[in-house]
Amino acid sequence: MQNYLSSVNAGAFYLIVALVMLFITAMCLVFLEKSYRAGIKIGMDPKVLRKTITASATFTLLPSISILLGVIALSGTLGVPFSWLRLSVIGALQYELNVAEIAAQSVGLSGLNLGELNMSAFVTIALVMTFGILGGVFCCIFFLKKYLGKLQAKPKTEPVEGEAETKKKPGFGAHATTAMFVGLCAAYIGSYIGKLTPAGGSDFMPMIVAVIAAICMAVFEFFIQKKNMLVLENFSLAASMLFAMTAAVFINMAL
Repeated sequence: MQNYLSSVNAGAFYLIVALVMLFITAMCLVFLEKSYRAGIKIGMDPKVLRKTITASATFTLLPSISILLGVIALSGTLGVPFSWLRLSVIGALQYELNVAEIAAQSVGLSGLNLGELNMSAFVTIALVMTFGILGGVFCCIFFLKKYLGKLQAKPKTEPVEGEAETKKKPGFGAHATTAMFVGLCAAYIGSYIGKLTPAGGSDFMPMIVAVIAAICMAVFEFFIQKKNMLVLENFSLAASMLFAMTAAVFINMAL
């Protein structure tokens, strides 16, 4: 186990990931500078541009807490460098954890169990996670323009019986987003329900944590939607995750 952890946290691995992060940071700064110059060129107030940059940087910090939690969750088994890389470029917390678990099981492991992992399994998991996420990249290259056209299309209107006004009909974007969200939730909740069965190990903790996180998010949504406290949107996900994870620790201690 110690040799495995030393390998996945090797200094050379840190250096490679740091170079990738440096390139991405430089690219972001270049785009920031070009965007700023483009704004000045079309007559935007420099004060407004600087305020926008500052506000965007500030509101990025809170949502990034959930990404940091993902790095911490993965780093215990896959090492800090690879977890840092996967969640800093085009990875997503939900995708990475799920795919890593599936890849681990596909090579004969019970899951992301540190006691079972070895470098051969790590390479397989890393390749599956990396190549799997590339599907989104290729879809963006070849289909994003057409997809954005559908999302940005004006909603169709239809007459409402007995009323002079017309009602907006949801467009493709609204249906696609709802379908993807329902599919994602169904996949995760289904796996948690499966773990409740004897065949799944009668593990009730994932479902309890999911319910606690859902309740926490529902509370945030109440204040966001009903009380118009829109600022809560920036850290509702991170706070729900932290609350659910903390609750899981206390439940385990109690048991």
